[in-house]
Amino acid sequence: MTIALLSTTYFGPVQWYQKLYRHDHILIELHETFPKQTYRNRCLIATTQGIQALTVPVSFGESKQIRDVLISDHGNWRHLHWQALQSAYGESPFFEFYEDDLRPFFTEHNWERLFDYNEAIRQKMCQLLDIQPHTVYTEEYVRQQDNDFREAITPKHPIPDSDFQPRRYYQVYQQKHGFLPNLSILDLLFNMGPESIFYL
Repeated sequence: MTIALLSTTYFGPVQWYQKLYRHDHILIELHETFPKQTYRNRCLIATTQGIQALTVPVSFGESKQIRDVLISDHGNWRHLHWQALQSAYGESPFFEFYEDDLRPFFTEHNWERLFDYNEAIRQKMCQLLDIQPHTVYTEEYVRQQDNDFREAITPKHPIPDSDFQPRRYYQVYQQKHGFLPNLSILDLLFNMGPESIFYL
């Protein structure tokens, strides 16, 4: 039996969802201090200009623990993120197939805390990918252990992962930019649809 320890993510990268799919049990960290510039509140998508980061603005209330981090409504970001996805993936093979499932995450303000928002996203993505991970939350901050990917899966300075070799798949802008590995799970889903599971 294998256990993977993961941070929460905002439409996390393909690598993160691979861990979710391939390990028997998943621990999602609920008690860490929020670190900046990570996948916890950002995702990377492919656009006609190249890779673009979409970042959820956050604020801090009672503490900086990830479970308490609040979503900020600064800058009309929900509308901007959805607009960016429509622009980037509107011509992809499966955007229209999934857009009704995903639009509510950008048009409804049902989530006050980042962690709750990310978890709602994760559950929807698991449903769309047709995976059923056994997932629990940490009861306290977990010290470093085997299969600890909290700091390994990061947009800046990722730690080498021998178990993750990005496999090429069709991307809308690959003729312009070449294959861009390990983008948001949305990139895989919009381009490959039901076949996405075979790339995890």
